[in-house]
Amino acid sequence: MPLPVLIGANVEPNALPVGRSSEQALLIGSLGLGLLTVQDHPYQAAFDDTWTLLTFLAARTRHVTLVPTVSSPPLRPPTVLAKAAATLDRLTGSRRTLKEAADARVTGAEADGWLPSHAYLGLWSGGPASRIPGSRAPSHAAGSSIHR
Repeated sequence: MPLPVLIGANVEPNALPVGRSSEQALLIGSLGLGLLTVQDHPYQAAFDDTWTLLTFLAARTRHVTLVPTVSSPPLRPPTVLAKAAATLDRLTGSRRTLKEAADARVTGAEADGWLPSHAYLGLWSGGPASRIPGSRAPSHAAGSSIHR
């Protein structure tokens, strides 16, 4: 099934001035755009936390799909990220999309045994998560189907 094409805009996650992100989100919604993105760079002191900001913006908007533009598994452990995404998805009536990516500055994810897509599959399937042999990452349980 093809995914819909959404046109949107990025909300700057700058912590100051307070309220600017909310104003941008309300403008995106009032223009009828379908997508609102926020950069996820937790190491940037000048930025608000992306997942907290997405939750706040979800409460301020009604129809836009919410997306973190980057989620780095080494900085956002996959199981915690999956829980945050699933919670935001449930609370917003499925107005959340997750994009995972590796960042050039954080390259140790696979060396540490994390394979994020396996963690997501196990958690979102509603079935039990299992471990990949030789890895700390949970994997999708064999035979379970994924429901969204």
